[in-house]
Amino acid sequence: MFRRVLFSAVLIGLFSIGSAVAAEKFDIDQAHSYVGFSVRHMVVSNVKGNFTDFSGTIMFDEKDMTKSSVKVNIKTASVNTSNDKRDEHLRNPDFFDVEKYPEMIFESSKIEKKGDDYIMHGFLTMHGINREIAIPFDMLGRTTGFQGEDRIGFEGSAKLNRKDYGISFGAVMETGGLVVGDEVKIDLQIEAFRMPSEEAASTK
Repeated sequence: MFRRVLFSAVLIGLFSIGSAVAAEKFDIDQAHSYVGFSVRHMVVSNVKGNFTDFSGTIMFDEKDMTKSSVKVNIKTASVNTSNDKRDEHLRNPDFFDVEKYPEMIFESSKIEKKGDDYIMHGFLTMHGINREIAIPFDMLGRTTGFQGEDRIGFEGSAKLNRKDYGISFGAVMETGGLVVGDEVKIDLQIEAFRMPSEEAASTK
């Protein structure tokens, strides 16, 4: 009986080690990534913007994408819509309230495969509120960079309602339409890298 239990424990341990080794750690390359959004303005147009300061890691399992995971930190003060006056308004308590909430954090909980498609489920913390969000995404590929580093790329998009996160600015036009729409479209273009030294260290 003892031998059987011991053998089972060894198998579980080996399986756990194998799972841990399978996932490779990649750092998001801010210079070659894009975290953007768009929102309806006065009903007739879409204002686009992005965040210029963010960081994160991807634990990437090439053999089974569903075993991968992601964590991203975004500095809210880095919001950029190419209009200084509008960006200052977005930083104040009407919207992101960057003094009180300097970061947004996304952390994946699972990755689901549906046919040839993948959906990342996770929790986005923004404006002090933590809510679940689903992000359909595609892997664009894997390659080797000029310094011998591994590089992977993804793109994804999602929608959320800003009021779900307590961002309730509700100015209304004379015609009754919202100055700023409730629905926010998210656009993600992510490139991440892993240096050769990191790969060598993980095999020791």
